Parts: sequence; C-alpha cells; structure tokens
Amino acid sequence: MITDARTPLQHEQPYGTAYGQMLEKVRYEGAYPTRDRADEAIRLVLAGLGRQLTGDERVELAARLPFEAARILTAQIPDTRPLTGWAFVKDLAARTGASLATTRWDTGSVFSTVAIYAGPDLLTRILEQLPTGYPLLFGRAELTPAA
Repeated sequence: MITDARTPLQHEQPYGTAYGQMLEKVRYEGAYPTRDRADEAIRLVLAGLGRQLTGDERVELAARLPFEAARILTAQIPDTRPLTGWAFVKDLAARTGASLATTRWDTGSVFSTVAIYAGPDLLTRILEQLPTGYPLLFGRAELTPAA
C-alpha cells in the first residue's frame, strides 16, 4: 500500500532549519544541556515578548525571526498594561513556577539571540517602545536622559 503520510524518523526535527539554528544559538548562549530545554526557554520568553510588543516593531521582528519563533511571538495578544523589564521576568517566573534567577537567565539567553535577528536599528526601536528595564535583558546598557 502506498501512502502520502510520512512517518517521522527519530532523527528528524519537528521544525525548520532556521529555527534549529536559533535553537542551537540559544542552547549555546544559555548553556542548556538539551535542545528541549532551550526550546522551552524560547517559547516562554517569546510568548512573553509577544504580550509586550506592538505595532510595526512587532511585525518587523516577526518577519526577521524563523517561522516557528515568529508564530510563538505573534500568537500572543498584547497586554494593555506593559510591564517593566523586572516585572516581565517576575511574570514569566510566576507563569512557570521557576525561580527568578532561572527566568532571568532564560530571558537573557533568548533575548541575546533575538537581538541578533533584529539587528541594531530594529532593536533600538523595540527598546524605545518598551518600558524601562528591557535594555539590560537584551544585553545593552540602559541609558537614562540627563535631568
């Protein structure tokens, strides 16, 4: 009997090559022991970012991310009340039951990779849109205007 259905092989990945590369970058940055752990971090942090980011920056970032990552980001409905960077980390920790330290690590690991996909100009626009505290999560200094 001939069929169109493919039975996935154990060594096949359930995602595209671009997402696999992103996954490996996050795994390396976060020193995660497995790809599954890196995938969990990506899903958690991108979903959280999707609840914070709006407008053209959200659309442009989604266009630059691998398809699977963009889908995670854009599946979220943006919150009406944006969170500061620290509140963002606390919210993610509360959603997962993980420690604040672990969640902060996950956030930095994923955001450092997202920053590469975004590029410096888009990242600057994203950070201008978000409340205080996000530049540090993305690995940038947070500059405050002179009084």
